[in-house]
Amino acid sequence: MREPAASGWVHDRLSEFADRTCLVTAERTIQYRELIRTVEAYADRFQGAGLTAGTTVFLLATYSFEGIAALLALHRIAAMVVPAADLAPEELERRKRVVPFQWEIHAGGDELECRSTGTTDSDGTPALIASLRAAGRPGLILFSSGSTGNPKAMLHDFDRILESYRGRRPHTTRVLPILRFDHIGGLNTLFHGLCSGSTLILPPDLRPETVARWIESERVQVLPASPSFLNLLLMSRTRHGRDWSSLRLITYGTEAMPEALLRRLRQAFPHVRFAQAFGSSETGIARTVGKSSDSLLFRFHDPATEYRIVDGELWMRSRAQALGYLDGDESAFTSDGWFRTGDRVEETQDGFLRILGRTDRVINVGGQKVHPLEVESVLLEMPEIVSCRVRSDPHPLTGEIVSADIAPAGPVEPAEMRARVRRHCRDRLAAFKVPAKVHITTVDALRSHTASPHLNPTGIP
Repeated sequence: MREPAASGWVHDRLSEFADRTCLVTAERTIQYRELIRTVEAYADRFQGAGLTAGTTVFLLATYSFEGIAALLALHRIAAMVVPAADLAPEELERRKRVVPFQWEIHAGGDELECRSTGTTDSDGTPALIASLRAAGRPGLILFSSGSTGNPKAMLHDFDRILESYRGRRPHTTRVLPILRFDHIGGLNTLFHGLCSGSTLILPPDLRPETVARWIESERVQVLPASPSFLNLLLMSRTRHGRDWSSLRLITYGTEAMPEALLRRLRQAFPHVRFAQAFGSSETGIARTVGKSSDSLLFRFHDPATEYRIVDGELWMRSRAQALGYLDGDESAFTSDGWFRTGDRVEETQDGFLRILGRTDRVINVGGQKVHPLEVESVLLEMPEIVSCRVRSDPHPLTGEIVSADIAPAGPVEPAEMRARVRRHCRDRLAAFKVPAKVHITTVDALRSHTASPHLNPTGIP
């Protein structure tokens, strides 16, 4: 079997932890030695079915034993892997139209289904894929979140991604992944966990109530999550009275964390350390160091990552950077390799960074700039608001006005709630930042609007 550069050391690394528990699912507990055997068996099966090095494969899988083993097996045979998890049928079909592929693999149940499309890659193969294939290196194709438009496909050198996890310190941490199997943050949690000998806890679903139970029953130590999910977990009644003494670290990303929410979380979990995480699908995950658990300030602590701030926007460049987009313009990348993240930041005198929000979410009220995150943090100071989103609405005189969608903690009288919101904001914000419109909604309605494509949890810093 031909082995790409990284598969040898990855195999050796996993073998060091052969007797350790690798995964805990609702059905069983799995050791690293079983994962190693299954990866080898899957690789043999794929090659026996005619799947060769350089083949582009859609891997339809969830965060499961079978999905993880299939991903590592495809890397082992130097395939080009497109992980796809829990996508709506129309989105999956759109992605298949963007990336020409020859095989489709379904993993996650008792049976592993492999199906050839019957097509060849002689025509229509993107130049980036052809170049990586000619070099004999495996590929990983990820899609951006799509929060700023249609998701864009980007090609990574899979070996280079894995290389960034080489030499991680071994430990026996129990980690419960929240992000999806095809998300850069979710993959980071996976690769970091495996390369350090950790145990990944995989509950049957990711409802806050289920996660709350599993944190207690499985003695979870690390929880990488988004602020939105942490807010839902905070509101979950099932967390009350549970023993979460095992939990020692929560990393957060995917979207900017409002200061008020961080304060609530710190009050609810005073024994837990909180850490801001940062990365992007385009540049990979960077190691960061936070100023403290109470602060949103952080700085990069990663020799493989560079950054600069240009006109208030964060630019990044890393060794694990994507080779480029397969279906979008390259204007986000400069000619010398910098990636314009679209995240607005400010830097303190001692070198720490603070995320202000997305450049495309800045609201212009008659020439005055409003960062939605600032207003959202003020709104979340109100105990009767459990979640919110601040956005712009057009206005004939000022161009834009500030609008707020709020999810109350319980039943409210709309007019009175709007009045309370404006009174609260007027005491804390400049007049042009006070929401001119306040819409009452629900947490579920807000959840689909919070993701940022360039702020991702690292798993374990």
